[in-house]
Amino acid sequence: MFQPERLMLIASPLMKRTSAFDRAGALAQAKDAALHIVAFDYVDGLATAGLVNDRALKEMRDGYVVRHREWLEEQAHSIRNLGVQVTTEVVWVMQSLGEIMVHIREMNPSLVIKDVEHESWVTRMLFTSLDLRLLHDCPVPLHLVSKVEHARPLKILAAVDTFDPDDQLPGINETIITQAEKLAAQCDAQLHLIYAYDLTSVFASQNAMGFSSNLAQTLYEAEEDAFNKLAEQFGVPNECKHFVMGYPAKVIGAFAEAQNIDVIVMGTVHRNRLSALLGSTTEQVAHHMPSSLLVVDPRNT
Repeated sequence: MFQPERLMLIASPLMKRTSAFDRAGALAQAKDAALHIVAFDYVDGLATAGLVNDRALKEMRDGYVVRHREWLEEQAHSIRNLGVQVTTEVVWVMQSLGEIMVHIREMNPSLVIKDVEHESWVTRMLFTSLDLRLLHDCPVPLHLVSKVEHARPLKILAAVDTFDPDDQLPGINETIITQAEKLAAQCDAQLHLIYAYDLTSVFASQNAMGFSSNLAQTLYEAEEDAFNKLAEQFGVPNECKHFVMGYPAKVIGAFAEAQNIDVIVMGTVHRNRLSALLGSTTEQVAHHMPSSLLVVDPRNT
C-alpha cells in the first residue's frame, strides 16, 4: 500500500518564524507530503520558579506551552493554504536531543528539517551543538536550513568524491546523487554535480618521496575520468558538472555562493574508516554554510 511522504520540521523554541518554515512548506507542497511541526520547549526562568512554587511552575509552564501551540497553529495556517496537511506539537523537555530522536524513530519521516544554529567558533570547540549531534545520529535525511532566497529550491548541488573507491562505503556517491536528483525533480530545480579534487589528500596517501608531477597528472586524469563517468551515469549535462581542484570545504562553499545554490547535498559518512565518521568536509561545510545543507547517511539507506 502506498504511504505518502511525511516531513518533520523542528521549530525554534523562541516562537519566531524562521526560514525553515518557508522551506518546509514549499518542500511539503512539492513532494505532496504531510508536514508535522514540533517545538521542543524548556525555559530556564520557569524552571527556576519551580524551586519556590511547584504549582506556580506548572501553571506558567502549561500557559507557555498553550501559547506556543497557538502560535504554531498560526504559522501552520499559511502552510495549509498551500494545500499541505499540517499537524503541530509542543513538547516540554529539558534535553531536546533524546526526545527529538524518539520522535524521529516513532514517526519515521522521509526528511527532518531544521534551522541551522549559528554558533561562535569558541562554542563549537567547547560543546557539541544540537546540529552536529543530529548530523551524527539522525537516521533519516536531515535538511539544515540557512539563508533561503527561494522557498522552493531552484538549484541543487550534489557533492561527491570518487577518490579511492575501495575505501568508500558502497554506493555512497550514487546515494547522494539519487537523493539530489529526486529533490530536483520534485522541485523542478536544476541539478549540479561537483567534485572538489584535493591534491593534498592525494599526496598524503602516496609515498611522498615517490610523488612526482607525472604521477600527479596521471591521478588527476584518472579522477576526472571517474567523475565524468559518474556524471554520465546520471545524465548530468556538461554545463552542470564541475570538477574543481582545491580544498573541498572551501571549493564547495565558494561554488555554492557564486552560483546561488539553494541546497547542497552531501553524505555524513563517505569512507569505511571509523575516523571518517561524519567526514570533515561535511562538518566544515555545515559550520560555514553559504546555503542550506541536505545530509544523507548511506548506512541508513
